[in-house]
Parts: sequence; structure tokens; C-alpha cells
Amino acid sequence: MSDIIDEVISSFRTSSIFVNREYLMPDYIPDELPHREDQIRKIASILAPLYREEKPNNIFIYGLTGTGKTAVVKFVLSRFHKKFLGKFKYIYINTRQIDTPYRVLADLLESLDVKVPFTGLSIAELYRRLVKAIREYDSQVVIVLDEIDAFVKRYNDDILYKLSRINSEVNRSKVSFIGITNDVKFVDLLDPRVKSSLSEEEIVFPPYNAEELEDILTKRAQMAFRPGVLPDNVIRLCAALAAREHGDARRALDLLRVAGEIAERLKDSKVKEEYVHLAKEEIERDRVRDIILTLPFHSKLVLTAVASMSSEDNVVLTTGAVYETYLNICKKLGVEPITQRRVSDIINELDMVGILTAKVVNRGRYGKTKEIGLAVDKNIIVKSLIESDSRFADLWG
Repeated sequence: MSDIIDEVISSFRTSSIFVNREYLMPDYIPDELPHREDQIRKIASILAPLYREEKPNNIFIYGLTGTGKTAVVKFVLSRFHKKFLGKFKYIYINTRQIDTPYRVLADLLESLDVKVPFTGLSIAELYRRLVKAIREYDSQVVIVLDEIDAFVKRYNDDILYKLSRINSEVNRSKVSFIGITNDVKFVDLLDPRVKSSLSEEEIVFPPYNAEELEDILTKRAQMAFRPGVLPDNVIRLCAALAAREHGDARRALDLLRVAGEIAERLKDSKVKEEYVHLAKEEIERDRVRDIILTLPFHSKLVLTAVASMSSEDNVVLTTGAVYETYLNICKKLGVEPITQRRVSDIINELDMVGILTAKVVNRGRYGKTKEIGLAVDKNIIVKSLIESDSRFADLWG
């Protein structure tokens, strides 16, 4: 048995495919970000007052997943931090991962070298300590709140409201905010007081097209892969598939990396197009599974309703029809249903994460309606639902 382990470790240690796969990871920030020069320049110009130790305007950044929002913000802030030594501090928090108001405030405090218990304090006490810490901190502070839309939809905007008022409670203006969201309509959901305070500057990141994605992949591939193992047609295929899905650079990099890993596992000397298609299936399965495992219970019920009504021909459904099926499922399980309006919101959320498609269409004199369908394979959804909660096994029995 130990021979098998030794063989696997040996083959991994001497990869014939990769030089360093880290260059294909989504959290790697390269020395240059092609096709985002305009966004870099705009963010840098807004943050430039940090050089004079002055507070820059707050920024809200919008764009679909994989359009370079986080990478550009981190790129600009890290470069500024090196050039403006000691003149400001920046704190990055992904609010989807640090996903409670307590942990957001606790992480902000710990980034300012203030230790707090993992639990046990009130939100009001954490905020009081944060105000005190910032008041005593002798530099500007830039707070980056990534994926802030998911956090606000779960917990409302109370924390944002508190943070937006923080400069009025310290001796002078010290704190600037950068909010990053995948939802272009997100700011409309905010309390008007929060909106006016936080969205002083707004920047929209457009999706990448196929040519731009191909350029990005080519530059990363030169660093990540061994010479001669990656044909140009493989890069073009990864770029084309990702461009079809809203120009997602993260998706393109994942396709290329996983295709390389499949070639490595099969002990092939080259990455082939067929491996890209296998990678697409593998990534989609894992992505859907990860999303479904973390969905709230009623979101899973809504997804079950859509999946149960969808044939292999991917029939298009309406919100009303989905809601009727959802009510029947709730009755079978003996759970209290939520309102149709909330179900409609859940459908929009599932559309945003790419599991459903939901678009409003105009039917002339019959008015407008929302057409709903599955965006991923039904079998993957069903397996993930059953894995997430044993109660779904009876529904699909």
C-alpha cells in the first residue's frame, strides 16, 4: 500500500504538465492585469489622496463574477501600500466567507491589533471598540468589503449603516470604504442614508470577451505550464467556453487548470480539448454541489420545485407555476411556506449564482412574466439536494 502512496507523491513531485499551477488560481494577483487598465486608473485616481494622508471617496464596484473586480482592487491597494509606506492601512474582508456581523467587526478589530473573543460580546460593544481603535490609529484606513450583496441580503444593512457613520465618531475622517458586488442593482436595496454615504464613486466592470480571455490565459499559461504541453486550440476553447458564460476569467482559469490536472492524472504529455470538456463537467458538478450545500432550506425547496417541473428539454416555467409546486412540496414535508414574493426573490438569487435562468419577457397584451429554467444539469442538482438534506431523498424517490 505504501508503494501506491510513494508512486502518487513521486508523480506529483515531477509533473510533466505544470511548472507552477498557483499561477492559475483565482486568488493569484499577477504583476499586470490586461484589459483592466481603465479600471486601474480610475480606482488609483480616487485613492490618490492617500498619498497626502487624506481620506479618499468611498467606492462601489459592480460587475459579474470573474470580471477582475477583486484582483484590480487588491492590485491597486498593494501597489499604493508599497509606495506610500506607513501612510494608510487597508483591510480586506470577503463577507461571504466572514459571514456574520460579529465576525466582520471582530476581523476589523483584529486587523487593527485589537484582540476580541471569538464570541460573547454584543455588536454594540464590538462597534464601540472599533471606534476607539480607529480613533487611536494614526493613519488612514481603507476597508474593502467584498461580495457585500450576499451579506446584506442575509443580515440587512445595519452593519453598513454603523460603519458609514464611523467617521463622525472619530476625531477626523480616517475611514474609506470599497464595496464590491456582483449585483448591479444592489445599491438600490440599501437604506438611503447608507447609499448616500457609501456610494460616492461607482465603477462598473464589463465582462471579458473571448479575445481578452484568450490573452489573459496565454499570459498565465506561459508561467504555469511546461513548454510544449498546451496547444493553442486548448486555450481558445477555454476562452470561448468562459466567454459564453458572461466573460468569467475565473471560470476560464479553472477550466485550464483542471484540464491540466486531468492530463496529469492520466499521465498524458499534452493537454487536449477533450480534457477541457471533462474539466467543464467536473467544475460544474463541484460548483453546483458547493452552492446547494450552503443554500437556506426554502431556497432548496424552490430549486426542487423548478427541477421537478423541468423536463430534459429544459421547459421554461413561470413564477406562479413554480410557486404552486413549491406549496405542494411544503405540504408534503409539513413545513410552513413563504410568500410568493419571497420565492420570486429566491429565484433571482439562484439566477445570480448561475443555477437557474430567470428573465422577464413581454407577452404583449398578456403583460410581462418571468420565464424560469435550469442553468445546469438536472441530475447534478438532484444529487446535490439529496446529499445536502436526507428529506429530499423522499421527494425524488
